[in-house]
Amino acid sequence: MNKRSEYAQVMCMDAQNYAIKNWDEVRIAYHVARLGTLSAAADYLDVHHATVIRHIDALEARLGSKLFQRHPRGYNPTEAGLELMRVAATTEDQLSQLAGNLKGRSETVSGSLILTSLAGLSPQITPLLVEFGRLYPAVQLSFVTDERPLRLEYGEAHVALRAGPQPKEPDNIAQSVARFPVSLFGHKDYIKKYGPLRGDSDAVNHRFVGSVAPNHRAPFYQWIQKNVPDDNLVYKVSDARAFEDAIHAGAGLGFLSLWSGAANPDLVQMMPSLPEWDTQLWLVTHVGLHRTAKVQALAGFLKQNMKAKIETLEQLQKRP
Repeated sequence: MNKRSEYAQVMCMDAQNYAIKNWDEVRIAYHVARLGTLSAAADYLDVHHATVIRHIDALEARLGSKLFQRHPRGYNPTEAGLELMRVAATTEDQLSQLAGNLKGRSETVSGSLILTSLAGLSPQITPLLVEFGRLYPAVQLSFVTDERPLRLEYGEAHVALRAGPQPKEPDNIAQSVARFPVSLFGHKDYIKKYGPLRGDSDAVNHRFVGSVAPNHRAPFYQWIQKNVPDDNLVYKVSDARAFEDAIHAGAGLGFLSLWSGAANPDLVQMMPSLPEWDTQLWLVTHVGLHRTAKVQALAGFLKQNMKAKIETLEQLQKRP
């Protein structure tokens, strides 16, 4: 390799390393070399003429090499300036391509999409997610059920469905999805053996499925504490799926969402759903991803379909 080529290679490597740390200065020098004059570069970049001069002088000082030959009609790039121009042109092209790709991703419903909720919502959510996947086949959908609220700000999930009081985490957006009506159900085999529940006062004559948690936060648990003796809580569980399984198996009467209970023809609703038993559902997204196309698509789909499903169930419940 001759000295000229070696110099050019070293200069190219120095420019590449410098461009990473000082892209604004390199970009200004590139457009001066491309357009030939300070004023043309200043107009193109929408900066002051003095700003262009200051950045060129600072860049030459830091690189220890003249990038331009100054003359009355403009700036001609030196050999070092041409090398810098080549590197800067490649870098700007790559950055423009990256920006275009990112914009395209944000405007199309595609890529990885993670929804999280409590496991107890899975029977209701899964059919909707399958339908969403049919509508948007370019989405790789993940459904993560966890008792621990996943951290949206750390990218553990893109969308969360949460039940109870409105979530208050900073930088998260919580939208009301729907009221989730809840009622008391028993399996038909249980009803054959113990009979139906005949009002609140009859609770002392029935077996119930309860929670191992001493201070369960579900709204319906206040009814259990008021009407059901401790000895009648004959089967206790630690999570929503085990709760539902126990009722299906005939362990006792227990509370289920109207959505889940009505989906099983072997379950019998013991009493009308009371408003104070309802659980509020919230759809939660992080502010940084809230307006991306895929998050908006899933959020809108869930809100529309869950609300419609619950309204249908409530109308059916009102029929004689």
